[in-house]
Amino acid sequence: MAPAFGRSISFPLSPARSSKPRAAAARHVRSVSLPSSRAHPLLAHLHNTTRAVRAWAADPTSPSTGLAHLDALHAALAEFLLLPEAHAALRSGSATADCLLDGFLALADAHGAFQEAVLDLKRHAADAQAALRRRDAARLASAVRAQRHAEKDLARLASSVRNAAKFPQLAGSSATLAEVEVSGVLAEAVAAIASASAAVFSAVESVSSAATTAVASSSKKPASLISLVTRSSKAAAASSDEDKEMAALDRLEGLDECIANMEAGSDKVFRSILQTRVALLNIHTQTLLI
Repeated sequence: MAPAFGRSISFPLSPARSSKPRAAAARHVRSVSLPSSRAHPLLAHLHNTTRAVRAWAADPTSPSTGLAHLDALHAALAEFLLLPEAHAALRSGSATADCLLDGFLALADAHGAFQEAVLDLKRHAADAQAALRRRDAARLASAVRAQRHAEKDLARLASSVRNAAKFPQLAGSSATLAEVEVSGVLAEAVAAIASASAAVFSAVESVSSAATTAVASSSKKPASLISLVTRSSKAAAASSDEDKEMAALDRLEGLDECIANMEAGSDKVFRSILQTRVALLNIHTQTLLI
């Protein structure tokens, strides 16, 4: 069972939600600064990749596609954090670095719990498939209950990431326009990761919920009604039950495929989150030693 995810760090979808005067002023300065593409191509690439992740999260398709977008964003972050411009921006605003570090720690916790929830779903779905084929009603009911519990864990994870708490502060008042730009793009990237992560968790929960509903429906046998109808009606009812069982098995196979994709992609994203946090921590440590 996935552990509860109770951290309170999160990121709103847009800096416009912040009400702090200083943050508002910094955003205004950033808005009139030179475009990212003139500062450095990798900054523009990070900004564009962030926008692509936000676009997917606003209208999510398959969860595996969401993981692919997250992987691309982490790759862009890894390249950008090697630049002197990124180091300078994070050193000028230690609060920004602290907030980003906390944010990536919260994301790592969430994705670690997501991996455990996916493993739970895989086990429960296998139990449901076996019980459905053997028409073991008791085992099937137990598998459905367990699967619904795992789905609730996913829903809680999505809610925790989506409703997380604060937008990282921008670079300090002594920062240059370029440093303010860099800090803002980094903060936006983390906010996009949080938003897309919530969408991925919710998408997997939806796939599992559809399978659970189909399985539960296939197990309902109106025996008292069937006993009152003719033999031909009983045969038709039996055929309908078989159709429901086949539909439920198809849903479970779809869930198996989804889980396989999650196992292949979620570990990569989880490791990328840890690597990004290590890179940020190294920059922050160098700042403290200066």
